[in-house]
Amino acid sequence: MTVSLPLVLVLGLIAWAAIKFLGVRVWIVVVVALFGFLLSRTFLGPVIDSGTRSGVDVVNGTHD
Repeated sequence: MTVSLPLVLVLGLIAWAAIKFLGVRVWIVVVVALFGFLLSRTFLGPVIDSGTRSGVDVVNGTHD
């Protein structure tokens, strides 16, 4: 049996936990998320995507 969780859901849970338990303010989470969207539109977007996919593959054990 395989369980699949979208990366966005996992990151959302981490952001929620940071707000709830670490006392991070909501506006800081929003600013970081917006920075991520802006960063993805630069020349670093493909590098970030490739690195994220490689990391997920390693965690899932599908890395060749």
